[in-house]
Amino acid sequence: QVQLVESGGGLVQAGGSLRLSCVVSGRTFSSTGMGWFRQVPGKEREFVATISGFGSITNYKDSVKGRFTISRDNAKNTVYLDMNSLKIEDTAVYYCAARVEVTIATISSLYSYWGQGTQVTVSS
Repeated sequence: QVQLVESGGGLVQAGGSLRLSCVVSGRTFSSTGMGWFRQVPGKEREFVATISGFGSITNYKDSVKGRFTISRDNAKNTVYLDMNSLKIEDTAVYYCAARVEVTIATISSLYSYWGQGTQVTVSS
């Protein structure tokens, strides 16, 4: 059974930083493309960042480029999202997602497994 457990969310002031982590179990991690998505109430879940199985390829939502960095440590079965220069509009529940493919993907339907989500709140 594949499980994804996120951590690292919280309350931060605008301009601050947070690091989200997601530990994956039940699957060969290096064969797993990973992604981060986020969702606010009343809106659809949106893509934030994705990384390939060995970390060589990444892709980002335009509005987070230069501020967010996705990375992974395959020895720890963990994917990270470093978020800097946070803005109020980054407030959302952030979800970690795993594919059954090694490649990246920006579409949520291409992910088979999801974490429970972690709240990120950016205040003014």
